[in-house]
Amino acid sequence: MTRLPLIIGMGGINAAGRTSFHQGFRRIVIDKLNAQAREETFVGLASLMKLVSKQGDTLVDVEGNIVLATEIEAKFGQQILNDTLIRKIEKNHFDPDATHWHQKMHVNPTDKYITFELRIKELPKPVPSSWLLTNLGEGRVSVAIPEQLTITHDSYRDNPIKAAGQFPTGFEPGTLYNSRYQPRGLQATIFAATDAIRSTGLAWDAILDKISPDEVGTYSASIMGQVNDEGLGGLLKSRLSGSRVSTKQLALGLNSMSTDFINAYVTGNVGTTFTSSGACATFLYNLQAATHDMASGRTRVAIVGSSEAAITPEVIEGFGNMSALANEEGLKRLDGTDTVDHRRTSRPFGQNCGFTIGEAAHFIVLMDDALALEMGAQVLGSVADVFINADGYKKSITAPGPGNYITMAKSVALAEQVLGKEALQKRSFILAHGSSTPQNRVTESLIYHKVAECFNINNWPVAAPKAYVGHTLGTASGDQMAMALGIFSENIMPGITTIDEVAADVHNEHLHIATEHWHCPDMDIAFINSKGFGGNNATATVFSPKVSLAMMAKRYGAEAMATYQDKLTAVEQAQQVYRDNANSGQFDLIYKFGEGLLNEDNIALTNDSLTFAEFKNKIKLPSENPFADMV
Repeated sequence: MTRLPLIIGMGGINAAGRTSFHQGFRRIVIDKLNAQAREETFVGLASLMKLVSKQGDTLVDVEGNIVLATEIEAKFGQQILNDTLIRKIEKNHFDPDATHWHQKMHVNPTDKYITFELRIKELPKPVPSSWLLTNLGEGRVSVAIPEQLTITHDSYRDNPIKAAGQFPTGFEPGTLYNSRYQPRGLQATIFAATDAIRSTGLAWDAILDKISPDEVGTYSASIMGQVNDEGLGGLLKSRLSGSRVSTKQLALGLNSMSTDFINAYVTGNVGTTFTSSGACATFLYNLQAATHDMASGRTRVAIVGSSEAAITPEVIEGFGNMSALANEEGLKRLDGTDTVDHRRTSRPFGQNCGFTIGEAAHFIVLMDDALALEMGAQVLGSVADVFINADGYKKSITAPGPGNYITMAKSVALAEQVLGKEALQKRSFILAHGSSTPQNRVTESLIYHKVAECFNINNWPVAAPKAYVGHTLGTASGDQMAMALGIFSENIMPGITTIDEVAADVHNEHLHIATEHWHCPDMDIAFINSKGFGGNNATATVFSPKVSLAMMAKRYGAEAMATYQDKLTAVEQAQQVYRDNANSGQFDLIYKFGEGLLNEDNIALTNDSLTFAEFKNKIKLPSENPFADMV
């Protein structure tokens, strides 16, 4: 019997806001929300952005004035809208109008020598043989150079790329715990993993009491590593910019660090630890590993996700020089204007000129159906499977290829086999990669067109999160997952409001690519699609909570589901407590630095098990020969 991987929690952060309880999704479709959901969204974002804080049972602004929840939108609504989603790059990242760099200069003597003074300890070692030195005393020296001198000096340039999908203004994950000079991506990891775990309404220790310690898994990665100054970014440029490399920059820069941080500081995991990078499909690569381990019974609970904080001048210049990013001149040409609207730089399936980079951290909590039933976990959806296929021989490593045809066709065929033609044709939708490049809009839409034609699907809804939060690299499919679960919950299909119309070269005969948000009926199936650099294609088949619960009812029966519903009531109450706390900016991040260390002296080892004093259940060792028919 194949176990069904259920999504029982999700957490994180992107340019739209917090992932848990659909805050980020609701920000995107804010104009379609009812009054209650709209008010909760504005209150949660105001707290996240530190515009208000909770004192006792009261919300107060930065000046200490009491603010009612009903007053938040009137007082801060426009500021919240302006300071979320894609917007001009803020100076906490870097100044796009005056981006710092080191300009190379070739200096020649105007007379016989280039002369200057400096401290003796600032002399290069060894001193070039042509330099003439005169000791001036008090630790200083005069230098005369009879030839050309090449130097670099601090300068600033106007960056042609000025927009990004940034965390909401005022949200700084490192201020929420003792972050110890960690890279921004790892700070966001701690926030996102905590948000996901707390959103389940289940105590982590209570979960561990039900399973063996090795039946937990963490599956995560970033593709850029931690490219901020505290990580690989600083490591690579420190000496060239006159600084010293720290003892932490190399280790904290590894792309596996999001997994390692969750294991070491959030969950205390001793089970599976897994890191797979697949360019823009990285979230789905790790999701595939987790779902396959869960379906086989190897893992019963999994933390799955990705974290990426790569809004740095170096990364943006790298993508920009590949002509991959939307720049100022390209946008001006598209719009026939001298003024760029930085809110509309990302335009999937419209007239566009490149993607917009973003930052995000997303994690989901997976639990197998039997354990979820036992614990009364709330079901947000389920992952039927994730398909990954490469492109084969290519002329250009970044060019699209046939692999995405395979992943989409497999995903759609699986959904039809499980839920039937009607559910596929009437109640499914696509979360597109939708990178906002001219090439992508043609090639990706053609895949959907051909698959839809093959499976007799018409008016197939297509949504594209990158229009709002940008391309968050390895975390991009996490943005898509958050949007899919939001659509299941809210019955609102996000349109692509950053475009005026679908581009003429898009193959949309069988597709419904709306330019406005619209209320949709109950949906059963989401296809999360990713076309990554290098031929890293992945598509996930995700079922709605309604479908997932119906599948559980068929497997376990009405009596078991009634007992499950009784347990769910207590879980939902615990979820509401965290939801209220999070909406008031009280996240209580899990960061157990040096806490709960396992005492290796207390491990009891036998020939069939390992027992830890810190865990309720033992770890069983292999007791059967899986190759008995071969040896």
